Amino acid sequence: MARLLPQSSPPDVRRIVAGRTIRGFADGFVSVLLAQYLTGLGFSPVEVGAIVTGTLIGSAILTLGFGLTTHRFPLRTLLLAATAMMVATGLGFASLIWFWPLLIVAVVGTLNPSAGDVSVFLPTEQALVAGHVTAADRPRLFAIYNLFAIFAGALGAAASIAPEALAHQMNWDVTSTQRASFLLYASAGVVIFFIYRRLHEDREPLTTVSSAARRGVLRSSRRTVLELAGLFSLDSAGSGLVVTSLLVLWLHLRFDLSAAQTGAVFFAAGILGGCSQLLAPRLAARFGLIRTMVFTHLPANALLALAAFAPTGGIAIALLLVRALFAQMDVPARQAFVMTVVPAEERAAASSVTNVPRSLASAATPLLAGVLLSHSTFGWPLLIAGGVKITYDLMLLALYRDVPEESGAKRSRRSRSA
Repeated sequence: MARLLPQSSPPDVRRIVAGRTIRGFADGFVSVLLAQYLTGLGFSPVEVGAIVTGTLIGSAILTLGFGLTTHRFPLRTLLLAATAMMVATGLGFASLIWFWPLLIVAVVGTLNPSAGDVSVFLPTEQALVAGHVTAADRPRLFAIYNLFAIFAGALGAAASIAPEALAHQMNWDVTSTQRASFLLYASAGVVIFFIYRRLHEDREPLTTVSSAARRGVLRSSRRTVLELAGLFSLDSAGSGLVVTSLLVLWLHLRFDLSAAQTGAVFFAAGILGGCSQLLAPRLAARFGLIRTMVFTHLPANALLALAAFAPTGGIAIALLLVRALFAQMDVPARQAFVMTVVPAEERAAASSVTNVPRSLASAATPLLAGVLLSHSTFGWPLLIAGGVKITYDLMLLALYRDVPEESGAKRSRRSRSA
């Protein structure tokens, strides 16, 4: 980790990346374990779905809440509070076995069943690290921040089979062993708490922030942030049509690929996508953040649309794997861009306001893809998703190609209105 991080990264940045990595493992572990455990408790599919939905809604609300209060509290304090909530969530799932109490814990806790990027920690961590490194170093830092979490999440998902295997080997009750495994999630929160206790107080304390900024959030960057949130939501709505589970279903229906074959394909795609993020900083340094986002995303989306017309499973897989090389390069550039075009005191709020709608938008379209696939095995979801995401790319380029990437939101708004 130390070799990958920019040389200018202070110890606090390394602590944030370490905490994100540990949390990625814990999220990957419980995201796979959760449904199996709840089913073992005797919950119906509807009850399992309600608890999973509760975790998603709760995560979105908490992420917004934390992001919109960072102008009132030190970032270190908010991160410590989040780790305490993480510990309490793990203890709750390890000790409760009834539906309604578990639903309450799911809503008010930090459990992340998707192992994705909407988390109460996210806006606070991104705001903190953005204030400790230069604008030029941010794309590389966010790429590493994401990459370690992706690999740790994959490792956690693989480790989620251990409780059942251990129970069979020791002749223990499987469900009880899985319930005790949530103590691992709580323990991860304890470890992160002690890592984050060593964080220094915010570089820019609340007393130095302008009185206008203390009275509210997103005062100077509201238009920019809401516009970006809308654009990112359009992109995520397209992504919701082609989430991994739906691509697996399409490959099976269209080409009769087995679960083992598609599993290997998407494991490779995940590795390619994660590693490709390390190329984003080099591209951003040469071409700028917006052009890096658009000109890597456009070919990925074109390949996605072309895959809908693939005559064989082999060609479809090849197109999807090549797409994976480009599809994630925009992520660190996007994160760095948001942190760059808003004032320092509004970064956490901007992160939460741009990330939460993305998550909600991606949850709104999978049903449409399912309906389309129930009527035809042609890749309509892929074709529509590619078109929607290409539209996002072109709109982003048109609106932000001339926005300075080294200043705050006020300057970016003046540039756009000029």
